Amino acid sequence: MVSVLAARGATNCIRLACPYNIAKRPILMKRNTLVFSAVLFILAAFAWAGWANWEYRRQAAERLQASAGQGEQVPDSSGAPQYVPALLGKPAPQFTLEDLNGKKVSLASYKGRALVINFWATWCAPCKIETPWLIELRNRYAAQGLEILGISADDIDRGDPRKLNEEKRGIAHFVQQMQMPYPVLIDADSISKPYGGLDALPTSFFVGRNGNIVAAQMGLTTKDDIERSIKKALANYQAGGSAGQQLPEWN
Repeated sequence: MVSVLAARGATNCIRLACPYNIAKRPILMKRNTLVFSAVLFILAAFAWAGWANWEYRRQAAERLQASAGQGEQVPDSSGAPQYVPALLGKPAPQFTLEDLNGKKVSLASYKGRALVINFWATWCAPCKIETPWLIELRNRYAAQGLEILGISADDIDRGDPRKLNEEKRGIAHFVQQMQMPYPVLIDADSISKPYGGLDALPTSFFVGRNGNIVAAQMGLTTKDDIERSIKKALANYQAGGSAGQQLPEWN
């Protein structure tokens, strides 16, 4: 009699356990579905980000090309269209701008140097990403003859001295905060046209020792891309001759 009751109890236990196991399977399947969906969402997000970056660079290149009226687009190492300005291989347009202390600085005063002419602004988020790279690369290659001219594209109100001082203080605060060791000039707007317009920031032109533009980059690229362009400018610098040898001056 006891064995029969035990058997019935076991049967009841099994029967009681069955609904639990059956109910647990849909929960596991639901979790797997959620995990799978999350993975798909992350992959889709990465794909969209890659496409959005490519599309942004394409549209920015088209805008700059339209503003300059010249030049062409060629694919870069990643396959994204890269604007090649008509200035490539030509002398960098001359200019004279003021620094934050009001001192006039001319491009001609840097003849014989490899240069990065970097257009940026305090409100430009990509510029905040790029600036530490420029600082690092400038410090790395300064001994080889590299200098960077940071030209601020922030608004400058020369007709209002009080507002002008406020704008200069804002730029100076950014320079101090980022610890930018290279010369910073203002009023990029006044020289934007000879450089093809400033529809996209940051924009950089890489100038060899002979004064010719050897590379140009528009928008945020990568530190490696910037370094490659710097090396082009330095190669031009080094190809000019060795120490003590007379080199051709800028036009």
